Amino acid sequence: MELAKYSFGVGDRFAHQATAQLRACRMAADRGVEIIPVWNKSYREHTTIGSAPPSVRAAADAAVREEGWTLPYHVDADHIRLETVDGFLATSDFYTIDVADAIGKPAGPGEVAAFVERHPELTGRLSIPGVDAPFDMLRSDLERIAGKYARATAEAGTIYRHIKAAKGEGNFITEVSMDETDTPQTPGELLVILAALADQGVPVQTIAPKFTGRFNKGVDYVGDIAQFEKEFGEDIAVLAYAVKQFGLPANLKLSVHSGSDKFSIYAPIQRALARSSAGLHVKTAGTTWLEEIIGLAESGGEGLTLAKDIYAQAYNDRDALCAPYASVIDIDPSRLATPATVAGWSADKFAAAVRHIPGAPEFNPDMRQLLHVGYKIAARMGDRFLHMLDVCAPAISRNVTENLYERHLKPLFLTQE
Repeated sequence: MELAKYSFGVGDRFAHQATAQLRACRMAADRGVEIIPVWNKSYREHTTIGSAPPSVRAAADAAVREEGWTLPYHVDADHIRLETVDGFLATSDFYTIDVADAIGKPAGPGEVAAFVERHPELTGRLSIPGVDAPFDMLRSDLERIAGKYARATAEAGTIYRHIKAAKGEGNFITEVSMDETDTPQTPGELLVILAALADQGVPVQTIAPKFTGRFNKGVDYVGDIAQFEKEFGEDIAVLAYAVKQFGLPANLKLSVHSGSDKFSIYAPIQRALARSSAGLHVKTAGTTWLEEIIGLAESGGEGLTLAKDIYAQAYNDRDALCAPYASVIDIDPSRLATPATVAGWSADKFAAAVRHIPGAPEFNPDMRQLLHVGYKIAARMGDRFLHMLDVCAPAISRNVTENLYERHLKPLFLTQE
């Protein structure tokens, strides 16, 4: 199973928006650009909402039938580990293997020395086409980097082989996630990681490294855009080099996690793709849930009341909601409107505060981030929330499709400068 050149991870936390999401991919296809949807949902999201992995496959299959979609599509077991993967084996064909927690843990006896002996080509002066300047990799550098990532790559190999035993070789797509760590990987580190994954026999088709800057949930990129563009271009170059050097899959490409709403880096990404003809996978999750909130509000009546209730509960429970996401949100409580203030807002004002239009005077990124992590509130509401998703479906689906196509797919893959 081979992942297409361009693919886009679409989260659908409450399994109601698959058709609206797929419609955006169809609009891109109508413009001559094939962007393959990958529906993703993590073990944590399933646990929070009370859903199970088969629900994602069922929603995706139903949308494909409804839209008459004839191109490939996939279902991603997002951020899985060995202890959580089994529930996804029956219905997923894309596996994001998350080994970030193992980075820096001590390697097994002799692992580093064995790796260094296997890869004499990684010591000395390395010149990689597309990387600004050659760099020197001393044996001590290689030992240090190999030691840092040995446990993580070995764990990726263990999880991959577990999946392969259940599904058979070649019957699924493998992504490896290294992004949830403190510092960006250098070109040398990424090269060592890819060599180690090849040694483990992991046919990685997409890898999510750590990039410079902050990728906060639901809002724009925060950081040095020029530095990001340099890193992104060099990572593409390293992947192309590693494919030839280590025999990794020819379609190996970068994956950008928390990629929704990072509008300021979409043009640099597009420039890098144009220069290199590389592919790209972008993973999103909560942006669709936020469009559901916007659609509820725009519908007025009970929909607006429900949106305000969700915000009020999220505001009052914000410390608990934000704690698990502390590294990927930046919320200033002083910039959050109080529930009493929001209670008096019109449908348009509420929607404008949450809708991510950079520079719009009423857009409130703090409110948007709080609602992003507040999906637990909606999950606790159960049937009340799900019923209103159906009642307000026209406004919600319009917002989901527009957001995905106009603000994500077009600037990344279609709009030419």
